[in-house]
Amino acid sequence: MAGPGLVAHMTEALPRMLADLETLVSCESPSADLDAVAASADVVAEVGTARLGVRPERIVIEGRTHLRWRLGDAPRRVLLLGHHDTVWPIGSLLSHPFSIVDGLIRGPGCFDMKAGLVMAFHAAAALPDPSGVTILVTGDEEMGSPTSRRLVEEEASGCAAALVLEASADGGALKTGRKGVSLYEVAVRGRAAHAGLEPERGVNATVELAHQVLAVSALPDPGRGTTVTPTLLTSGNTTNTVPDAGRFAVDVRVRDVAEQSRVDRAMRALRAVLPGSRLEIGGGPNRPPLERDASAALFARAVAVAGRLGMPEPVGVAVGGASDGNLTAGVGTPTLDGLGAVGGGAHADDEHVFVAELPRRSALLAALTADLLAGPPLTDARQATESSGPLQADRP
Repeated sequence: MAGPGLVAHMTEALPRMLADLETLVSCESPSADLDAVAASADVVAEVGTARLGVRPERIVIEGRTHLRWRLGDAPRRVLLLGHHDTVWPIGSLLSHPFSIVDGLIRGPGCFDMKAGLVMAFHAAAALPDPSGVTILVTGDEEMGSPTSRRLVEEEASGCAAALVLEASADGGALKTGRKGVSLYEVAVRGRAAHAGLEPERGVNATVELAHQVLAVSALPDPGRGTTVTPTLLTSGNTTNTVPDAGRFAVDVRVRDVAEQSRVDRAMRALRAVLPGSRLEIGGGPNRPPLERDASAALFARAVAVAGRLGMPEPVGVAVGGASDGNLTAGVGTPTLDGLGAVGGGAHADDEHVFVAELPRRSALLAALTADLLAGPPLTDARQATESSGPLQADRP
């Protein structure tokens, strides 16, 4: 099945896709709730098994539940990657029930990214021979993949390509680049004293934190797209005491590894300003950047496949947010992200998916997967960049 016939097939399957998506969305799965994620894994396993005809491996790491389908006996070649955990707490369905109104699907996690899981199952099921395809569905991506990181990296390192089912960028754009993420905590130790009677005997952690926040705020490089943002800050315990301890978090986003290393060196080089205070710097690089060289050849293939399907030429954009696509690219696997649902409102009250785009998007995923299974090796990234479709500027 190829060309427009594949789009027609996915259009015919749309009622089943919508039913599957309602089933997934109706099982709430906030990342921090281990029981909820385990229950969601059961539901995802049932939906996937019904479409693929084979049950997944259930992988539990530190209480967090992940699923893996390795289809057929051929060597692993294409990884379809997604997650079933969401940012929505239990009870969100009461205020954000699953619905389909005026062509929009709504419900917690529909866009980020349970629609992408449905697409993966239906796309793989549409392949004449899915042998060589792995579908990996993790349960802690929204927390930064603390237990699934190694699983993702090991699975990707054995594949020729990773296709990430995170939701699309604005207008359905594919994600050809993602910033790398570093996360730090700057902790200050001072000395307590009575704020009214003898403040001079104290070492004020709040004042030291102020010096350090200003130092960290000087590290961004807007010209290179590097952001270094102090975020959550706490200090002291009572209003009449010179605080003896405090801390703040730092969120770093970078386009390239060189910038990630520069910021890391600068964070490690921070020094206390007030006599008697001490600093402790924790954290570091969390996810490497997904640089465009890692996606260029795959994006070029997607453009060619879309043309054969009679679909508009895809647009590729670089975005600031991170995903497990950063991890697959970090181990050297060609990676294309944002192949999931078209819609908007991720993590927000207006989260939604466009019904009409599900068949076309699923057809593109199936055709690209088939092309990678049967086609020649990926072309050189520099050649692909020159010949591929339009790449737009960075998005948040």
